[in-house]
Amino acid sequence: MLSKTQGIVINYVKYKESSIIAKIYTKEFGIQSYIENGVRSARAKNKIALFQPLTLLDLVIYHKKGKDIHRIAEIKCNHPFETIPYEIAKSSVAIFITEILTKTLREETPNEQLFDFVEESILWLDGANKHFECFHIQFLLAMTAYLGFLPETVEEMEEELSLYGYPLTKGAKAGLQLLWGLEYGDAPRIDRHSRNEMVEILLHWYKIHLETFGEIKSLAVLKEILH
Repeated sequence: MLSKTQGIVINYVKYKESSIIAKIYTKEFGIQSYIENGVRSARAKNKIALFQPLTLLDLVIYHKKGKDIHRIAEIKCNHPFETIPYEIAKSSVAIFITEILTKTLREETPNEQLFDFVEESILWLDGANKHFECFHIQFLLAMTAYLGFLPETVEEMEEELSLYGYPLTKGAKAGLQLLWGLEYGDAPRIDRHSRNEMVEILLHWYKIHLETFGEIKSLAVLKEILH
């Protein structure tokens, strides 16, 4: 059955000589896997660039309930990136966000509000001219609402974290209070040390609430790149 949907590429793995299996977060069907034959060959109709992480797609897919892997009938990029692939700071943030999505998006059912949030966040990052140093922190904080474990206050977060042996430092607490509920473009300037503390605390928060969350490998690079 042919279905139209929007999609956000999460990642892909190579399959056989010239094919891939791509994991795509779709608006209509949640997380799904798609096999794309011959995409790594010189004659490929759909180029591999379409399957780079966070690429925003318009898709026509063959979707059959109960199948683990589906096929793509038509594909096109609905928003070619202007800055994310070309600015090292933004591309580092994008790699971090992709890893977060890989570890948190498990549902094979639609969640249009979460999809729209992720899509709007990616578009904001691509269009931001400056002052996006706190974007990844705000993304982590805002996404907790869609994942079901948004704390009502910083104090509530502090209390629960302490029970698990993760004390909230003064710098991280002050920074989180500044960012609480703000839109991306409204974020104040926060020093690098406090930002790093805030990221660590939020990742601990995710680990408490998501059993299989694990470590974020891209964090070390992100800390070095963002000044």
